[in-house]
Amino acid sequence: MRDEKFCNSNCPFTRAIGTIGNKWKPIIINVISTRTIRFGQLDAIIPHITRKVLTEQLKELEEDGILERMAYKELPPRVEYKLSEKGLAFLPILESIKEWNCKYEVVPIHL
Repeated sequence: MRDEKFCNSNCPFTRAIGTIGNKWKPIIINVISTRTIRFGQLDAIIPHITRKVLTEQLKELEEDGILERMAYKELPPRVEYKLSEKGLAFLPILESIKEWNCKYEVVPIHL
């Protein structure tokens, strides 16, 4: 029998996983961490992500208030990203996930 409380948009867990729970978003958040970083740097650091997917994920994280995007009117154009207060608040959760992985030696996924 299905527990409907976990299958609707009013469930905090469902909403949280909808915001950060895909393959790339936690990795992007972890890479940015407490620094300001440019798109090209993210693209170089994160293996196996296409520029299209990286662009889409950054846009969604910005829309969800996890990232702040700063565009500078320069030639060539410069765009930088940093975590918002909301995004910074997620870092301890990522750290807990890393500690859990180290403790239980979880097998890595193939990206």
